[in-house]
Amino acid sequence: MSDLPSFALVGDDALAPGAPGLAPTWSSSDKDFVTTSLGQARVWVTLGHGVLNEVYWPSTGEPQLRDLTFYLVGEGGWVDLKRTAHYTLSVPAPFLPLPTVVHTGADYQLTLEVVPDPLRDVLLVRYELQGPYTLAVVAAPHLNGDGHDNVAWVDGACFAHCHRRVLCLTADSPLRQASAGIVGVSDGWQDLQAHGRLTWAYTKAGPGNVALSLALARPQGVLALGFSNTARGAYTLARASLAEGADAARGAFLHGWSQWARHLPFPAPDPELGALAQFSAAVLKMHEDTTYPGAVVASLSTPWGEATDTLGGYHLVWPRDATLAAFALLAAGQLDDARRILARFVATQEEDGHWAQNSYPSGDPFWTGLQLDETAFPVLLAAKLRELGDPEPAGVPEMVRRALGFVARTGPTSDQDRWEENPGVNPFTVAVAIAALVAGAPWLAPDQQDEALRLADEWNERLEGWCYVEDTPLAREHGVRGYYVRLAPPQKDGGLGGEVLLRNRLGETLLASALVSLDFSYLTRLGLRHVTDPRVQDTLRVVDRVLRVSTPSGDLYRRYNHDGYGEHDDGRPFDGNGTGRLWPLLAGERGHLALQAGEDALPYLRAMAHCASDGGLLPEQVWDGPALPERGLFPGRPSGSAMPLVWSHAEFLKLLLARESGRPFELLRAVEDRYAHARPAPEWRWRNETPVAALPPGRDLRLESPVPFTLHYGWDGWQDVQEAAAQPGPFGLWQVCLGAEALAAHDTLHFTRRFETGWEGQDHRVALQHAPAQALTPT
Repeated sequence: MSDLPSFALVGDDALAPGAPGLAPTWSSSDKDFVTTSLGQARVWVTLGHGVLNEVYWPSTGEPQLRDLTFYLVGEGGWVDLKRTAHYTLSVPAPFLPLPTVVHTGADYQLTLEVVPDPLRDVLLVRYELQGPYTLAVVAAPHLNGDGHDNVAWVDGACFAHCHRRVLCLTADSPLRQASAGIVGVSDGWQDLQAHGRLTWAYTKAGPGNVALSLALARPQGVLALGFSNTARGAYTLARASLAEGADAARGAFLHGWSQWARHLPFPAPDPELGALAQFSAAVLKMHEDTTYPGAVVASLSTPWGEATDTLGGYHLVWPRDATLAAFALLAAGQLDDARRILARFVATQEEDGHWAQNSYPSGDPFWTGLQLDETAFPVLLAAKLRELGDPEPAGVPEMVRRALGFVARTGPTSDQDRWEENPGVNPFTVAVAIAALVAGAPWLAPDQQDEALRLADEWNERLEGWCYVEDTPLAREHGVRGYYVRLAPPQKDGGLGGEVLLRNRLGETLLASALVSLDFSYLTRLGLRHVTDPRVQDTLRVVDRVLRVSTPSGDLYRRYNHDGYGEHDDGRPFDGNGTGRLWPLLAGERGHLALQAGEDALPYLRAMAHCASDGGLLPEQVWDGPALPERGLFPGRPSGSAMPLVWSHAEFLKLLLARESGRPFELLRAVEDRYAHARPAPEWRWRNETPVAALPPGRDLRLESPVPFTLHYGWDGWQDVQEAAAQPGPFGLWQVCLGAEALAAHDTLHFTRRFETGWEGQDHRVALQHAPAQALTPT
């Protein structure tokens, strides 16, 4: 493989000193751009600060490179282009993610065009340098997601490997210098810092945190970064891509994206929003895996990656984020993309009907928490495709039946809310679950269908009892009767009267009744409440006053008051604790509420757009404190959280298209029709997680448990004691039903239960309410 000049070796064996090197980290999430081809290749790349940072291969869940940076070396010194950060970024069109970065200085211009080869697992970088400098490149491998155990070497090209993950860095012109080093000791940056140019020529480094450096002999040419499971394979792919040429790869790249985007039907209230809409659709597409089609990761980034070596990051598939991306793609007319996402849900569902909190693109779970909305969301996607008349993938009916079985058995409480922090009853989660029970009912057998609809009606009717408070200090402060809370803890922890542990706030707790969020917005988004409902309007008034912050980008919102997920006030990265910042996607949720109230959503769209990076990426969070230039933090601009965030781009795109159609895209006809008017539930269910303190008149009472039991009960002070054996219900719960007619004859129900393991050791009481007596009308 020798196409290098003969370098002088350093030391007898040319082994770079310093292993294992500095503790490895990922790159900052303050990114400019992401790109990938739409061919058979499996390479995804992100750009930040004018250079390449994480490169993913062979799936979107596997970052293999920390960064690939560029330096100019001249007689009078050297220029670190990443730190100089004086550059522009452009693309041929918003839906053609082929970035060209131009670095400029007083005496130089470096143009970099980044071209993922659609045919091979290779990234090409075309470069052209003008000025009295030579170009040096330093690459920091992080193969197999492991920065501790990489080995690098030079043999006709630059290589690194770790556990059958191999990269090859080479060029179409001779290399002036090449070396393998240890980060912080013998890497290329240390060489430049010590000597003003690249002088070292170590032929091997590691195992440890390694780096590769090379100096290019010509001012223009093409770099190739190839990936394979063997060194020979990576070298072959890289050299073959160079042989065919960057022009061929560029043409195939543009053709693939042009074909995909040819039917994107986007309104453009102004050029900025129109361009961001097209780019947002492309961002969603770029986050779909090629090795595992339908797997859409939340972000090709690791939040605050410069401070951590965590394996997961956001390059994992969250069912919620993937479904919301699918809805946005559907709104943009990309049915094939949404159908693949649904097909992956069919393939990755757990036996009991739920999906893991998140998973690698392969389907292997990463975090294993339970979030009820993440089981309900795929049902909504299936129902939306059916509503659009799209043929459903094989396996969807069984998928829906299993998912709704899990929702019916375990809801309305959830081990985690949508922010993955607390257990209890959350208005967002319950709204999604209710909509899924209604929209998914047509796939169920008749007995299950009736059960699902009755359950949805009950949860919908009881929602305010779980999640709405009145006459609290916060309500009085803002002059409202009440509001929807962010979350009600489990009954064992006090329900609405209990306290919520604030994650990321050093163990701080707060009364559930004092926490508000925009989570209630999905009650109107999904058609369960009308935006003019006084309870919705009062909550909106509180949220606007408590969570809204005016920034140079526009009005933005926090997740909830006293949030701790974000940078510290001094700008230090989030480290398990911090201060919650502003989320652009929540401006989208607020914009949907405005749209449903008959207002123009344009201010919310513009606020989101103004949060974008120079390359058009929408972040998870933006900074809201005083400007900290030394940390790159400015009010209303991206922080160190995930960027891009697929959820943010999906919310922007859906709001833009909803502004045109006049209705949220998640709003399903079946749900909207069912709850267009008040629908009293025929029965309420008593579960340990959601006990019934007082039963309204005219309802049956159903007592349920996941295991068999015998109900031991009596009336009005334990009179007329009876027993009833529970029977299996349609979704696997054991039930005893007491009819409304029998209940109407009493004021109080007392009961306890006997399980196979013995008595539960606790008595329960349900107050039985009666309809007011009708006044006699004189004749």
